[in-house]
Amino acid sequence: MSRPQVSKRSGDRVSGLASPSRETELARSLLYSEELGVDLAKGSDREFFKWFLASLLFGGRISETIAKNTYRAFARHRLLDARAILRVGRSYLVEPIMREGGYVRYDESKSTQIVRDCTSLLADYGGRLSRLHEAAADAGDLERRLLQFYGVGPITTNIFLRELRPYWSKADPAPLPIVRELAHAWRMNLDAYDRKSVIFCRIEAGLIRARRQGLLRERATARPPARRGVI
Repeated sequence: MSRPQVSKRSGDRVSGLASPSRETELARSLLYSEELGVDLAKGSDREFFKWFLASLLFGGRISETIAKNTYRAFARHRLLDARAILRVGRSYLVEPIMREGGYVRYDESKSTQIVRDCTSLLADYGGRLSRLHEAAADAGDLERRLLQFYGVGPITTNIFLRELRPYWSKADPAPLPIVRELAHAWRMNLDAYDRKSVIFCRIEAGLIRARRQGLLRERATARPPARRGVI
């Protein structure tokens, strides 16, 4: 019997990781936060806000590449905290930030959303997402609090919380139905993994990338409707 594998990043033990190379490869997938240079394992509000901002961008109906490019435009302009964003204001987000990132179709509406959500974060939680987590009674309440932010729906909430599972005790969103469909197409049992582990998050990110890259097309039993952005 093979030993359960341990994530080098968090030290969490995971049972149920099977031996096929496909699953091993998925378990090594880069997290979306890591791809952007966001280190959630630090447990700092600065890193949490970076990921919150990225999640707002990923949650739009635009391509994954445009969301990443726009986040990097925020980083170049040193706009990676709520107060800095509010100092420059909505018009600066529209031009040059959104234009540099290519987020032009929804530039005004997304800029409005980001400004309003930064305002709410400061007013309700002192600009600290860790306080939002502390204030939540449980996982369901945490999701409800996130849904109270302007323009934040279930998809954006899922994007934000799924990579925080190993670090926030109350972050435990269920995998989206499409993720389970993709796992089923490759005969993977997601329930065999510890959902709060980094390995599970990596598998989830790997499956999403596989769908975006069309690698599961031949194996999928049914193709879901296409959606732009990161599911």
